[in-house]
Amino acid sequence: MQTLDKIPTGKIERAGKLVRTGAKIGGNYIKYYSKKLVQPDLGRDELDQDNAGDIYDGLKSLKGSALKVAQMLSMDKNLLPRAYVEKFSLAQFSVPPLSAPLVRKTFFKYFGKYPEDLFDDFNSSAVNAASIGQVHRARKNDKALAVKIQYPGVAASIKSDLALVKPIAIRMFNLEGKDTDKYFREVEEKLVEETNYLLELKQSREITEACAVLPGIDFPQYYPELSSDRILTMDWMHGKHLSEYTASDYDKEEARGLGQSLWDFYMFQMHGLRKVHADPHPGNFLVSEQGRLIAIDFGCVKEIPESFYVPYFELAKRETIEDEALFTEKLFELEILTEKDSAEERVFFQHLFKEMLSLFTAPFNEEYFDFGDEHFWERIASLSTRLSKGEEIRKLNSNRGSKHFLYINRTFFGLYNMLYDLKARVEVNGFRKFMD
Repeated sequence: MQTLDKIPTGKIERAGKLVRTGAKIGGNYIKYYSKKLVQPDLGRDELDQDNAGDIYDGLKSLKGSALKVAQMLSMDKNLLPRAYVEKFSLAQFSVPPLSAPLVRKTFFKYFGKYPEDLFDDFNSSAVNAASIGQVHRARKNDKALAVKIQYPGVAASIKSDLALVKPIAIRMFNLEGKDTDKYFREVEEKLVEETNYLLELKQSREITEACAVLPGIDFPQYYPELSSDRILTMDWMHGKHLSEYTASDYDKEEARGLGQSLWDFYMFQMHGLRKVHADPHPGNFLVSEQGRLIAIDFGCVKEIPESFYVPYFELAKRETIEDEALFTEKLFELEILTEKDSAEERVFFQHLFKEMLSLFTAPFNEEYFDFGDEHFWERIASLSTRLSKGEEIRKLNSNRGSKHFLYINRTFFGLYNMLYDLKARVEVNGFRKFMD
């Protein structure tokens, strides 16, 4: 794979890259509409393919926050055309890595030593590269290690990157109308945290030690003495990425067990720890040869305050949704409804969220839930299509809910999608037997 000797770090340089990408997209539209003049029935497939390729090519050389947005977009299969989902999913663990000289320079900057001085063996070629960092294999004292190195300039460019990709982020989080600042501050704060590898080291150790009671799931050990704020060292974990596993002819019973482990892992964090691994895409989970789930990469961890946790999970109960007064009370607590709302807005959003929550909280109101149920996903796709095309919602101030919804809802969305890929039928409250 092609390697990078340099990443654009200046605001002007990075903005210029996106401007050039925009020009290419403009050219794609001109080409598309020229063809459509002579082929009125021409579909958008070729246009989507061209645009997806140009956007991804522009972002992958920038890395950082811009590429992270593409990664998160790829998780939402109902938001974008298939061409974008397939291309952006490469951002999860397959983008051009840093060259060996740039890797050595980064090591020396943070340790005052080169990698060969710290490890018995260090492979200068990255085994995978994602949006914020890349991973190398190493050995020390007969231990196989994974060494994650952050790309230069990523942390410093977060604010300017978000401004450049704000239109994409608005669509990704379905933010329209006024008062979006609290949501963008939340995104910025989480991205800043993801670039702090010492914080990731602390979070990784806390969560994996607490979740060690769960069966069927393994975690790497982390090494503080070989880590810094931009370099993180952990055990090398052997296995297939979850996306590779689900694309293979996998054993259905084994997959159900993996799904249960995945569900228990997330519910244990949500309800027991009140903090959660908030980047649930297949690149962050492996399946071992023994059929065990492996969780890696705790850079994005979302803490769940009590003031959000209580009403959020009360709204997941069927009896709350069916009690008009209680339902309305919880909508106000979670900032879905506000005192500034007009009578029209209040009625519209009460009906809308009752429909949405009745669907998305269905798993919590069953003893067992089958995430491979196609009817459940057809209903989600139908609702998503209706909302994206609905004129009424566009006319109203649709920024709804606490800032905490952003990462908690996307955590559940990513979890649901992985469970669908595994065709998992889970015991919904099985995780409770592992809690004190």
